[in-house]
Amino acid sequence: MSLSGDLFFQHINHTKKRYLLIGVCAALPLSAAHAQNTRYSNNASVAPADVVDAGTSSSEKSESVIVTGTHATNRKARDSTSPITVVSAATLRRSGQLNLADAITRVDPSITMATLPTETGALTSAIRMRGLNPNEVLVLVDGKRRHTTANLTAAAGPQQGSTAVDLNMIPANAIDHIEILRDGAAAMYGSDAIAGVVNIITKKTDHGLDASAQTGANAYNGDGWQYSVGIDGGMKLGRDGFLHLSGQVYHTDHFINSSKSVWSHQWSPGSSWAPTSDKSLSTPEETRGNLALEWAKPITEGIESYGLITYAHRHAEAIEHYRLPTVAPTAFPAGFSPLEIIDEDDYQANIGLRGKNLLGFDWDISTLYGEDNDRIDNKDTFNSGYYKKYGYSPTKVRASNFTLSQWTSNLDLRRNFSIAHAIPVTLAMGAEHRLEMYGIRAGDLASYSEGGMASSTALSPYNAGHWDRNVWAGYIDGDFHPLKHWDLDFAGRFEHYTDFGNTENGKVSTRYDFTKRIAIRGTVSNGFRAPSLAEEHFSNLGVTPTGASGLLSTTSEAGRSIGAQHLKPERSTNVEGGIILEPIDGFHISADVYQINIRDRIIGSGFVNGQTAYDAIALTGMELPTGGNVDLNNIKANYMANAASTRTQGLDLQADYLLHLHQYGNLTLSMMLNLNRTRLHHVNTNADGNPLVSAQTIGYLTTASPRSKIVLNAFWSNGVWDVNVRQTRYGQTTSLLTYQDLAPAAVRYSTSQFSEFSNTPVWMTDLEVGYRFNRHWHASIGANNIFNQRPRHVPTQNNYLGTRPYDQVASSLPIYGAYYYGRVNASF
Repeated sequence: MSLSGDLFFQHINHTKKRYLLIGVCAALPLSAAHAQNTRYSNNASVAPADVVDAGTSSSEKSESVIVTGTHATNRKARDSTSPITVVSAATLRRSGQLNLADAITRVDPSITMATLPTETGALTSAIRMRGLNPNEVLVLVDGKRRHTTANLTAAAGPQQGSTAVDLNMIPANAIDHIEILRDGAAAMYGSDAIAGVVNIITKKTDHGLDASAQTGANAYNGDGWQYSVGIDGGMKLGRDGFLHLSGQVYHTDHFINSSKSVWSHQWSPGSSWAPTSDKSLSTPEETRGNLALEWAKPITEGIESYGLITYAHRHAEAIEHYRLPTVAPTAFPAGFSPLEIIDEDDYQANIGLRGKNLLGFDWDISTLYGEDNDRIDNKDTFNSGYYKKYGYSPTKVRASNFTLSQWTSNLDLRRNFSIAHAIPVTLAMGAEHRLEMYGIRAGDLASYSEGGMASSTALSPYNAGHWDRNVWAGYIDGDFHPLKHWDLDFAGRFEHYTDFGNTENGKVSTRYDFTKRIAIRGTVSNGFRAPSLAEEHFSNLGVTPTGASGLLSTTSEAGRSIGAQHLKPERSTNVEGGIILEPIDGFHISADVYQINIRDRIIGSGFVNGQTAYDAIALTGMELPTGGNVDLNNIKANYMANAASTRTQGLDLQADYLLHLHQYGNLTLSMMLNLNRTRLHHVNTNADGNPLVSAQTIGYLTTASPRSKIVLNAFWSNGVWDVNVRQTRYGQTTSLLTYQDLAPAAVRYSTSQFSEFSNTPVWMTDLEVGYRFNRHWHASIGANNIFNQRPRHVPTQNNYLGTRPYDQVASSLPIYGAYYYGRVNASF
């Protein structure tokens, strides 16, 4: 593929329309015949949602059929050779969270999110697993690879460079349950499956109608008001097919921190602006609509067509730092707070055919096209250099466009047989092709010329372009039962990248059940993650009132001028072992220890600042802002790099027990614990022979995620009443913070000297009370973080302009405190 400039985006739009048309046309013939009241999946039937509900017994939960981490049929969660958590839609609802990413973080301790994402990173969601980067978590929907966001996290921190799958672009009410595989699975699913796999299983009923509505706000500030309305339902396609439709509308206002210290050190009596004018410590305002359409229908005897189409649109606005009245006295005599805006269209269309007895194999052939289009605008802003030159500055500009698309086609085969009529075997094999495309389009002229707009200097034609690559893969997997209670699984995968060459990945898993009450399991595997196209080619310049920060492309002259080199793939080795116990009926315990070695981890390099950074940024064609408030030492730049090798070790512990209280109802108790420690093994050097990481970057890799996270849950139900209580403990995180504007001049904005800061462990309490009026209607009221716990405040010398009182890179307790809500659910 070779296109340029706007022609590339015309091609992308044409491709988008073509694949949407394919998805719609594939649905049109699906008419006539008989429907079954059943649930479908790509590999096996899955249990109804109430089977995996937290209110049911542990034995029922462990009997849920899984399709993740295995090619065997009818494998149950309790029989898995790898640790898998099954989370029902009801459990997600009782988290009290309206966004899927927030909900899954509440109920699984191995998954965390950044406390305070900034810049464009605040406009999309990204989850981390076991303290690793979002790029190292693979997300599937019904066993099919989900495309990622085009919106790269540009801000420095443990997530810099990530283009995660945005879970919030999937309708939450389309989800039946989620299977979370906490194990390396690159040999089964390919690149990205290093930390683990999140497989979202959608609803596939052919009848019924479900609706939900929830609203609430931050109880202490009275802002951050939000609501969500969702509806889904199924219908028969003739006698033997189904069609399921899901839709969701979501909105949230800004949550604005009410700290009175904001800018207080620069405020003086008689000024025309207040010390709380800077509202950048806030969550974005967002409006989002999500749709999903899924179907399956036999077209001939033994052959079934199926498909899933999702579409989502997001409009979100993030508040940037306040600018003084002196910056643009003609346009904003009282000063101004620029807005960074994203308008995002995200969709994926999956279609396929599956059947049985192709030379004895069950088969599945599918193709999917997924794309994320982002338009970034700056609003309520000003370009002072442009105004000086032309006597005019726009106050709203288009800053850039990003497009990331993936077209994946698969052929999967599976067959069960026996060796010598004594050893049952499941043999699976298949092939995959994936075309990945990434494009950057420059912003409006005023957005990047003459120093650019306040808060963001947009991308210029120098930074724009398009890039693509092909990935070819083949795999084979054999699941053996040498003895009745012994399972042994071997998997191997070969992949060829047109830009990174070949890789071979393997996995060996085994499990032995001594009795029905005790079993052991273990896995050894290796993995591979090629650098994303965005990690290689993205560049960006963020502007603050007193400086700027540039992320430079690894392939650019600018990046090379400060030591950037071509990126190499990450390679991992995973070792895991566990024990599964059921000491008494209904009391289930599992404990798994793990070690993940990753070589050549990709993260933002250490920063350079001052004149060196200024000169490097100038090579990109991006112009730096000028003015008396700009400090040259606060001009800094870095790039994505294979910075270091790490070893992550930890423990996952889970237990649950159902108490039958007879006339007092049922009480389900559960405990989930993740212990996690990452250490540095080796530091790589750049083209100039200097270390690629600073002490601060080492902290991003090793201590920005909680050392431990505990989730304790109690769910009680009796007749029409139900109560859910959840206690979450976030362990310690430690960061090395930059010395900011109030620090002594000798260390101010230093890129080599930092201040150590720890967020100490903290407990957070959630409560929900529900009442069922009849079999159709259920209402709940709840409060998350009842006691309004928030992260610790950082020292004044690390609080930029008084507007950043929290550690922005930590991945632990949210900043917005208590949230009270009400919800109504209806089923017909």
